[in-house]
Amino acid sequence: MLDGAVPEESARNNGVQERSGFRSYDLYIAGKDVAGDGWVYTVSGRSLLEDVFTSVSLKRALEQDPESDAAGHPYVVGRCAVADDAAIDMATQAAAAAAAAWAAVPLERRMRLGTRFREELLKHQDEFLEMLVAESHPVKLARWELSCLLQLYAPGSLRWYTKQMRVEKDYAGRKLILHRQPDGVVAFNPPQNAPLPSAALCVLALMAGNAVVVRAPRSIALSTMWLLRDVVAPLLEGMDAPPGVLNAVCGNPKQTLDRWIEDPLIDDIFYIGGSKEGLRFEQSCVAHGKKPILELAGNDGIVVWRDADLKWAAEAITESFFGSGQICMVPNYVLVHPEVADALIEQVREHVKGIRPGYPEEEDVLLSPVRRSERFFRLLRQALDNGAELITGGQRTEVDGTPSETGVFLQPTVVRVDGLDRARTFDVVREETFFPLIPIVVPERDGDDALLEEFLRFVNSNDYGLRNSLWSRSDHVIETFVRRVVNGGLLKVNDSHIGFLPYLPSHGGTGLTGGAFGEANYPMLKTSHVQGVSIARDVSPYEAVFDA
Repeated sequence: MLDGAVPEESARNNGVQERSGFRSYDLYIAGKDVAGDGWVYTVSGRSLLEDVFTSVSLKRALEQDPESDAAGHPYVVGRCAVADDAAIDMATQAAAAAAAAWAAVPLERRMRLGTRFREELLKHQDEFLEMLVAESHPVKLARWELSCLLQLYAPGSLRWYTKQMRVEKDYAGRKLILHRQPDGVVAFNPPQNAPLPSAALCVLALMAGNAVVVRAPRSIALSTMWLLRDVVAPLLEGMDAPPGVLNAVCGNPKQTLDRWIEDPLIDDIFYIGGSKEGLRFEQSCVAHGKKPILELAGNDGIVVWRDADLKWAAEAITESFFGSGQICMVPNYVLVHPEVADALIEQVREHVKGIRPGYPEEEDVLLSPVRRSERFFRLLRQALDNGAELITGGQRTEVDGTPSETGVFLQPTVVRVDGLDRARTFDVVREETFFPLIPIVVPERDGDDALLEEFLRFVNSNDYGLRNSLWSRSDHVIETFVRRVVNGGLLKVNDSHIGFLPYLPSHGGTGLTGGAFGEANYPMLKTSHVQGVSIARDVSPYEAVFDA
C-alpha cells in the first residue's frame, strides 16, 4: 500500500518468476519497483476457452487473497500491482521531475532508443508472442502485431522521423532552424484490445524528448507491464536516462484519466478508445489546457473497381476477420463495382472457409473470442430485415467450429447490401461494428464516370476516417482517388489494408476517428511542437526589418 509522499522500493524483485511461467510486476515509478494497492491476475487465454468458470473463479480468489492455494494453479500466468490515487500522482510527479533533463539530451542520442528497441523486440520476439497469446491473441495475429512495430521502428522510418524533427537552412547571414520541441509529460491510455502494441507507441514519445506515464489496463495489464518493465526500462537505464522518464502503473481507466485531466503536470494525453467517449474526453482535455491525441474508432472501406485483381482484393477483405474484427483498422465495409460484384463475393466466400476459431497458440487460427455478441446479432438482424442478403456466417460457434447457441466465437459473416443511396441507412455500413461482420455494398449499374463520382462521394462522406483502400489497375482511377479522397489518415492501393509500412503513418485519421485535431498520426510528431529559430551573424536589426 502506498501511504507516503515518497515511494518505497518494493521488496519484490520485479519480473522474478515465483514459479515457472509466472510473472509478477509491481508499479514502476521513478526508476523503482513500487508496491501497489492489491493485485490483478492474468489467466491464460487457453484456460478461458477450456474452463471459463474455473479461470474467473481463480482470478477472483487471488484478488481477495493473494496467498491462497490458487496462486499455484497452471491457469494463472501472472499478476500486476494496482495503483491507488497516490501512486498515480507519484508517477506523474516523477515524469515531470525527469522531463527537462531528458529533453536536454541531444536528438541523435534519443533516436538510438528506437534502434535499440527494435533490436530488443527481435531478441524477445518469442516472449512477445507468448505474452499476447496469454492474453487471448491468436499467435498469427500476434505475429502481425509484432511486424507492425518492427515497421514503425524500421531504419527508414527512424531516418524520416529525424528529418521531421530538425531542419537547418542558411539565409542572408543567418542560420534558420525549424525544430520540434517535446511537449513535456505525455500520458498514455492503451486500449484493452491491443494494450502491448499500443503501449509501445510511448517509445516514440520518449524519442521526441518527453517523459511518459503509461496506464496498463486493469483488466489486461500483464503484457503492457512486461514490455515497459522488462524491455523499455532497461534500455533507458543503459542510456543513463533520468529516473522517472518512464513510469508504468496499472489502474482503473476513469480513476486514472480523471487524475491526469486535473493534474497540471500532464501536458498531453494519448487516448485510445471508442469515439463517443473519446470525443467527450477531447473536450475535457481542451478545457483543462491539455493536448488530446486521439485514436478512436474506425469504419474503414475497401473499394473494388471492375479491373481489380479479385483474388487479392478478397484476401484484403478477409483481413476484416483478424481478431474477430476487434481491431479499429480492419476493413468494415466493401464498395464494389457492380460488374464484378458476384465474382468478388464468390472469392470472399471461398477465402472465409479458411478462417476458423481455435486456441490462441494454434498456428492457423485468426478468430478471437467475442464475449459480448448481442450487438452483433442486432446489427445483423437489422441488415437482413432491411433487405440485405446473408452470404455466409451469422452464428455463434464453439472452439472447434461447431455452430452453437452458447459458443464464444462468432462465424465470419458477410452480407450483401444492394443500392448505394440507401447503404448508409444500414447501421452495419454506417458504424464501426467491431465484430467479424462485413457488408459488401453493390451500387446500381451506371457508367464508369458516374460510378467513380459516386464512389468518391461515398468514401468522403464517411463520418469516420482511419484508413481507406482501393483495388484497381487503372492509372486514372488510382490518381483520382489519391487526389480526391480527403478523409482518413492513410490510403492503401492494391495492398494489404491492415499492413504497416515504413515512413507511412501507422495510426491517425479524421472525423470520429481523430476528433477535431485528427490527421495521420506520427506519435513522435504529435507529442512535440514546431519552433522556429533564427541565429544571425553581423546583421543590422534595421536592415532585417526594412530590407526583408
